[in-house]
Amino acid sequence: MTKTNKRAYLVLLALSLSVGMASRQAMAQLPELRSGDPLPRDVREMYDRGLKYLVETQTEAGNWSGGYSGPGTTGMALMCFLASGEDPNFGIYAGNIRRALRSMISAQDSGTGYMGNSMYHHGFAMLAFSEAYGTVDDRDLWPAGEGASQRSIGQALELAVRSAITSQKKNSYGAWRYSPGGSDADTSVAGAVLVGLLAARNAGIEVPDESVDRAIAYFVSMTAPSGQVAYSGGIGGFDESMARISIATLVYAVARRKDLPQYESTLKYLTNKLAGGSSGHGGVEYQRYYQAQALFQGDFEAWQKWNRDLIRQLQTVQQPDGSFEGSYGKETSTPLSLLALAVNYRFLPIYER
Repeated sequence: MTKTNKRAYLVLLALSLSVGMASRQAMAQLPELRSGDPLPRDVREMYDRGLKYLVETQTEAGNWSGGYSGPGTTGMALMCFLASGEDPNFGIYAGNIRRALRSMISAQDSGTGYMGNSMYHHGFAMLAFSEAYGTVDDRDLWPAGEGASQRSIGQALELAVRSAITSQKKNSYGAWRYSPGGSDADTSVAGAVLVGLLAARNAGIEVPDESVDRAIAYFVSMTAPSGQVAYSGGIGGFDESMARISIATLVYAVARRKDLPQYESTLKYLTNKLAGGSSGHGGVEYQRYYQAQALFQGDFEAWQKWNRDLIRQLQTVQQPDGSFEGSYGKETSTPLSLLALAVNYRFLPIYER
């Protein structure tokens, strides 16, 4: 059996096993079988080198050290492993996946559900929990004798969702800022948290419609007719940030609000400017992470063209050790770059169209 056929077999097996599951976990999405053209060899090789770097730099505690390290960074690295198509429970990265999940659960405040030192970390960690929920077997997550006293993935995800909703209720804009108690908001942090909530909802976790509607209303208020998206506060401050425009396009799409004129304007801006453009304060790897998903959700042909350029760009900057340099250091820039490529695999539920 070839490696590609093995991946397809494992995904089909997981899907068939899910049919008989009666628990809430059965509602969580499982990886979809990749369709379309075969995965280019250069993408597979580049991705595997990146995963090798993540394997070699993961600590015994399950996280990745560095200036921006935390449960959000750990969650992004976790998603890189999940997106590879290898069996998350018995494949070659199963140990890395379990250590990452244990690290994230251990970093969560057991009372408030808050993860990390900013809502960025909370949002990305919540997204990672959502992608792992229903895919990673909790029975093998903790060493023998420890599991009974620890939260499951589903419990950690539900607690994280409640934390995000509680934070939003305190926010006058109906969105999120760096601190869970912040009274102002910005579209970058709000995007990270909202995508996490939408992924949790798709996985079967209860997320109130009111919470999604308030967050979408905030993005609508921050989107200009031109398709540009403001950063923080109320309406105003519009300038070109391909990252923010991509974030808004993505949240409109995943929230199933493609009927909004704001979605049409942001998507048009992206497709009219596939090359170049200002990434904004987040850096180019942050832009690529969101732009890959936004184009894939909104205009498949535009994504294919943009993706070909992305592959060439990343090939030229990948380091000999498999990492990617960037604004956030290797420990964060590498997962961001790999996840931009991971849309080619289409195994993560959040990457379903």
